[in-house]
Amino acid sequence: MHESISVSLPTGRLDVSVRRADLPLDVLCGFGARRNPRRGFLFVSKVLGRHLPVRPSTMRDVHRRLARKLPDDLPGPVVVLGLAETAIALGRGVFEEYVRATGREDVLFLQSTRYHLSRPVAFRFSEEHSHASAHLVYRPEDARADGLMRAARSLVVVDDEASTGRTFANIVTAFRRELPALEHVAFAVITDWRPVASPRVALPEGLRSHDISLLEGEYAFTPADRPPIAMPRAEGSGELKDALISRNDGRFGLLAGKAAGSLPDVSLPGGKGRRVLVLGTGEFVYPPYLLAAELEQAGAQVWCQATTRSPALVGDAIGCALQFHDNYADGIDNYVYNVRPGDYDDVIICYETPADTVQPELIRALGARVVSFS
Repeated sequence: MHESISVSLPTGRLDVSVRRADLPLDVLCGFGARRNPRRGFLFVSKVLGRHLPVRPSTMRDVHRRLARKLPDDLPGPVVVLGLAETAIALGRGVFEEYVRATGREDVLFLQSTRYHLSRPVAFRFSEEHSHASAHLVYRPEDARADGLMRAARSLVVVDDEASTGRTFANIVTAFRRELPALEHVAFAVITDWRPVASPRVALPEGLRSHDISLLEGEYAFTPADRPPIAMPRAEGSGELKDALISRNDGRFGLLAGKAAGSLPDVSLPGGKGRRVLVLGTGEFVYPPYLLAAELEQAGAQVWCQATTRSPALVGDAIGCALQFHDNYADGIDNYVYNVRPGDYDDVIICYETPADTVQPELIRALGARVVSFS
């Protein structure tokens, strides 16, 4: 499946060509402009549930497709790492589907986070082009989970897209420094834009790797002749966020077979025909996705999405934007894209943070109700 398109963005021209695809380009992603001087363009996933609303069943299909591409016989133990904030639900979903398909018990899920907690850090890495570049990965709190991580021979890094491979190289370097038993790395993404001619990822000697994706292609970006864009502050305060320790959805390691936990009982007044949006907040995305999936299975018309600290310009795939203060007490702006007041009959905003952190301006704008998971 070969396809080439050119997209005019406020920040420049993005030229994209597709080499291989399991699903069509326009099914998987659109394009937008970042408010970021380091990178002026944005691949806007249509199946991730972050910048665009997505049916939970569509998200699960993507989780399954990626999980089925992973070898059943990866050397164990295996660590699946989902990258904050964008790929936390994607990473967790791939982990769950891989465990379900293989029946393996030596698989551990971890997510990176931007938040400082009173827990020992396993390693840190940088996502250099990001609006918030510093990632932390904490040591698992469970002794067996910690043992699996320390003995890990395979690492599966899950992200929504790959463009240069630098972040992957940073992760592997940090991981290998702490866990010398590592021998195999898999990089799992929805869309892979790295050119074939360049090295995929610079790996330490002795490591084997392979790449899986639903689409492979290349891109070229020509910046517009315009004044540099000033990026809003998107890095947190660095203060401890220990209120988040009350939950463990991946920050402290999840073992295969661990129950996802009970979901809040959410009624849908007006019957199954109502259009419902379940909105996660920041890094809190997988439990809201499960809630959305449960409502969808009960027959409701449900879409799933999440707020983000990623600053984007309105245009192309970013049809509109709401801006408000974050709920993690960092004093930075957060956004929800492509959601207009009145689009849905019912909007449910899900929080892992304490009750006094909810976002009144967002709740009022969307006429939403709040569900607490804390």
